[in-house]
Amino acid sequence: LIEAKRTRRDSRVGQEQASLYANRLEAQYGQRPVIFTSNGFEHWIWDDHDYPARRVAGFYTKGELELLVQRRTSRIPLTDVAINAAIADRPYQHRAIRKIAESFERDHERKALLVMATGSGKTRTVIALSDLLIRANRAKRILFLADRTALVNQAVNAFKAHLPDSSPVNLVTERHADGRVYASTYQTMMGLIEGSGAGPKRFGPGYFDLVVIDEAHRSVFKKYRAIFDHFDSLLVGLTATPREEIDRSTYALFDLEEGVPTDAYALDEAVHDGYLVPPTVVSVPTRFQREGIRYDQLSPEEQDQWEELDWDDEHGDPPDAVSAEAMNRWLFNADTVDKVIETLMTDGIKVAGGDRLGKTIIFAKNQEHAHF
Repeated sequence: LIEAKRTRRDSRVGQEQASLYANRLEAQYGQRPVIFTSNGFEHWIWDDHDYPARRVAGFYTKGELELLVQRRTSRIPLTDVAINAAIADRPYQHRAIRKIAESFERDHERKALLVMATGSGKTRTVIALSDLLIRANRAKRILFLADRTALVNQAVNAFKAHLPDSSPVNLVTERHADGRVYASTYQTMMGLIEGSGAGPKRFGPGYFDLVVIDEAHRSVFKKYRAIFDHFDSLLVGLTATPREEIDRSTYALFDLEEGVPTDAYALDEAVHDGYLVPPTVVSVPTRFQREGIRYDQLSPEEQDQWEELDWDDEHGDPPDAVSAEAMNRWLFNADTVDKVIETLMTDGIKVAGGDRLGKTIIFAKNQEHAHF
């Protein structure tokens, strides 16, 4: 049922009128319609079985509306559906899934934020959640979003391994394939929803039942807000950022109280429970990193490099010294890098019987420093 108002009026003023029409139609046909109110520019959906009215980017298709109505009787209570332990078998993963399910079913929330330490199995947890929603007739199609192609590939492989019946589709490489689970970068999905030409877009507002955001943080919403405004779906955010470091606006975007995610499993808990190991710190005595650099202490070659740098100084003259805090912003010192690499080769984790350095990540100051 669509209650349409003039463009200059608030589309929601027709809500009460629409409800009366819905009552009459329900009495006549034995089925309550899904209600939309619109002024041609702003659209609201009101499926008053479960949720208050909410703003949407556009109308559902006929098939999506039929599915919405059908689910009123076909869905199974989430508490009655067992979590597949072959996908996620750890207690904290089960707790996270149940917390999200509870917020969706009991509290009628549509958004959830999951904070889990790196290495504790966020992807496995969300695959088990997807499986639960599919078996409970709550989700037909699911979208997994990540900011890098490598993470999309990783997610597709994980869904193929643990939930092969979902026919995972990598939208970065297979834009026209069909499945139940779709994985995409934010950039690819922006292109698909913005589309080109006057024809109908492939992914309308009601196409996905669940959208999962990998590494949900403020910058994602700032750059790609159009995606979350476009899809009218349940939304689950995943992040490894400790809950006290998550930006206030991220909690607000998930309609959560600041500092209170839907569920959290911190690094110290994972270490205590024996699922992760604590980091071991090795101190590298690099004088420049601690004390900064003085021009008169450099070798002639380094003094030449110093003088050639673009210092952004207001007078254009290079300074006599650089503090430890400003190190690596302009000058990359070979001796310092050599010491760090030497320590890595000596103390780093070895593989292949000790012949080779294990998988290692180095955090450089910037791209130029990384190349150096």
